[in-house]
Amino acid sequence: MVTEVKPIYSSSNGDRWVLVHDIETDRSLVRHEPNRSSGGKTAEIDVDDFLLRDGESPQGLALRALLSK
Repeated sequence: MVTEVKPIYSSSNGDRWVLVHDIETDRSLVRHEPNRSSGGKTAEIDVDDFLLRDGESPQGLALRALLSK
């Protein structure tokens, strides 16, 4: 699998969101990487589902800006 990764947003508590694009399948996902101290697990979600759920959050707005370039 050949992927392209672009940073979307980093929160003040250390959580990160990145856009992951699988070049071979032309599929894009948003990967949430929680900060270490939260004990959370990395999760991936389809871009459209992410925008429906988190479209107005800071990370959602940052993704919209990235996609509009």
